[in-house]
Amino acid sequence: MKAILPTGKLRPDLLKSVIQKAPIFDPRLILGPGIGLDCGIVDIGSRYLIMKTDPITFATEEIGWYAVQITANDIATTGAKPVWMMVTALFPEGKTTDDLVLKITDQLFAAAADMQISLANAHTEITVGLDRPILICSMIGEVSKEKLITPAGARPGDDLLLTKGIPIEGTALLAKEFPDRLKTVLTDSELLQAQAYTHNPGIGVSKDAAIAVASGRVTGMHDPTEGGLAAALWEFSEACGSRLEIDTDLIPISSLSKKICESFQLNPLNTIASGSLLLSVHGQDSENVIRALTEAGIPCARIGSILLAQETAVWVRNEKRLLQWPEQDDITKFYSA
Repeated sequence: MKAILPTGKLRPDLLKSVIQKAPIFDPRLILGPGIGLDCGIVDIGSRYLIMKTDPITFATEEIGWYAVQITANDIATTGAKPVWMMVTALFPEGKTTDDLVLKITDQLFAAAADMQISLANAHTEITVGLDRPILICSMIGEVSKEKLITPAGARPGDDLLLTKGIPIEGTALLAKEFPDRLKTVLTDSELLQAQAYTHNPGIGVSKDAAIAVASGRVTGMHDPTEGGLAAALWEFSEACGSRLEIDTDLIPISSLSKKICESFQLNPLNTIASGSLLLSVHGQDSENVIRALTEAGIPCARIGSILLAQETAVWVRNEKRLLQWPEQDDITKFYSA
């Protein structure tokens, strides 16, 4: 009997074998699917089109708002602005009402309007086998050719920076989805604060990316999602083809996030971390980028650097070990329990 795969992202070796078979016929596609490469990139002459699709599978509260924020994050990592959006909305059989449909679509449209994103196409249906709504959001953005950024541009000697801290999305999800479990761990005010993490410090990174790019030579950006920061670092290493070195003591984790992760017995580094932005920045410019972000109210820390080309690995300097690539996001262990 063949092993059943765990909940979450496909393991890297399987994903690589799938990607290698992907059909690519149009030479205008200059960047297709790849580990650590958040978006597809198409050359349309004067500029690039940036393409991304993402599912929202964990969140139920504010799922429409989530879908826009999470997908726009990946567009922002290329230096682009999202312009068009397409959505597939799957609603559960036996649980869907007019009010539910209108609530979620109103969330989608309000979030898109805030970012001036136009809805280009959509599909909706009530589907068997679901216990909650599932949204799949696709976006297309634009960027001038000289401003394109991908992790492939990172080079040895660059600093690795992280905005805000981890795991923002994991903290908010657990506080919203399982509040009763946290009542003996958190005060009422702490629980409310954790539930508000989607908005403060927030799961969007478009502002983070724009400020960083305007403040120094940003060579690569990546949005830590499933698998947390640990998976994001490995994906970044794969994308740039270089060895990374980090210091886990320098990674910002709020006391509130620590309490919640300890209560659920989750590793903060392996827990879904949307809201943080991982950047590689030219060593001479990292202080300028950190200062600009901090002055804008976005904390930013230097957590490591890029060491060697032609070697993909993540070395934990302060613990003298290789960082393990998570088999699955720690949060999925609780959802699938």
